Amino acid sequence: MRGKAVVIFAVLFAFVCWNAQLASAQESAPSSKTNSSAAAKPKPESAPGGAYRLDFSVNELEDLKKVNTRQYSLNLNAGDANEVKIGTRVPVEFKQGEFQYLDVGTKIWCRLGEQGEHLVLTVHGEITNFASPDQQGKVMPLMRQLAINASTLTMPGKAMVIGSVDDPNSKRQFQLEVTVTKLK
Repeated sequence: MRGKAVVIFAVLFAFVCWNAQLASAQESAPSSKTNSSAAAKPKPESAPGGAYRLDFSVNELEDLKKVNTRQYSLNLNAGDANEVKIGTRVPVEFKQGEFQYLDVGTKIWCRLGEQGEHLVLTVHGEITNFASPDQQGKVMPLMRQLAINASTLTMPGKAMVIGSVDDPNSKRQFQLEVTVTKLK
């Protein structure tokens, strides 16, 4: 049973790493358009726009009451992507003498784009932590992961819940909330 859990965790970790590399490659890929009129007139969603402050809250609720809130903020130019990453890198031995480091903590990656008068926000939020002591394996640590990936239109100055997930090990729910503020 422990072997299956390790394999599932390794596959999940590889998938997350692969998606991060794919997103990075897409961000740095040069445009294949050679049309001179397109080069002279950029599209509204890719034009350099204003600067924004993004305030994220990770709300933990139990019986619909907030019991904990963690807050993260970053400044971002329209058309750019950025991330907040807080946690610990934990060495895990997969084979004798071979270690791989796992990120344990909170990671929020976001991209903000302007599309005409609208702001398009893409968010990948992930919270990873250790399972409770009574759920731990004898050899390998058991990890719990909550992830929210979304893309939506947002309005500056208004808080909005990007997504929410129920914790399968308790009666708690986690919400990822964001407020976008235009900087002057």
